[in-house]
Amino acid sequence: MDCNTLYITSLNSGSNGNCYYIANEEDAILVDAGISCRETEKRMLRLGLSMTKVRAVFISHEHTDHVKGLCTLAAKYNLPVHVTSGTLNGCRFNLRQDLIKPLYSDQPVQIGRLTVTGFLKIHDASEPHSFVIACGTTKVGVFTDIGMACEPLIHHFKQCHAAFLEANYDDELLSRSAYPYFLKKRISGGKGHLSNKQALEVFINHKPKFMTHLLLSHLSKDNNDPQLVLELFKQHAGDTEILVASRHEETEVLTIFEPIAAHSF
Repeated sequence: MDCNTLYITSLNSGSNGNCYYIANEEDAILVDAGISCRETEKRMLRLGLSMTKVRAVFISHEHTDHVKGLCTLAAKYNLPVHVTSGTLNGCRFNLRQDLIKPLYSDQPVQIGRLTVTGFLKIHDASEPHSFVIACGTTKVGVFTDIGMACEPLIHHFKQCHAAFLEANYDDELLSRSAYPYFLKKRISGGKGHLSNKQALEVFINHKPKFMTHLLLSHLSKDNNDPQLVLELFKQHAGDTEILVASRHEETEVLTIFEPIAAHSF
């Protein structure tokens, strides 16, 4: 059994709901549960994935599009929910107490052979976290809902063989949109979301040579265009495969592993 292989998919990515699946041969975790339990089950079934393999849910922050399916999903499958005290206090739901597992910044959590590490990010929420999931030496990052690219993000991005990276909006599309001024400021003001340009800067300046896949995530329905951002990144992709995580359906299941001599850079 290869402990260095991970299988990943986005079940949904966007302001209408976020849920990311990361697994090895034995165990799986979900990062966020922002779509309904029924929709989560349907999408996993279409991909040939089983909920019986999911061991835990990790919550990035309390916004509805990241937690609205959590209570039903966790209760139905008796899933431990790893969440910071700040995020838990900000959530407006009654999660079963016996399922709550405290999450602390930079302290790895072992789920079978998966190692999950959360770290603080910049976003307009209480104790928001990004995550890196490792299996052996292979690492996958879940980096969405980020106001700016802080040093911890850059540090972890440099170590990832694959990542879900937010590319929420195009600057020009946002400036021309019908959104009110206060909302535009919230999105682009440093505690909201990463623009295509900001995400591309992270990718160009900090992508490790061994990164095989990048999934552009949490695209705005109104202020971005999947084809536009895909073409933008592909110009700089090199050997990295670029995909867009859809806000309407699941992505294919990707196999991520550390190539031979991956760290010769």
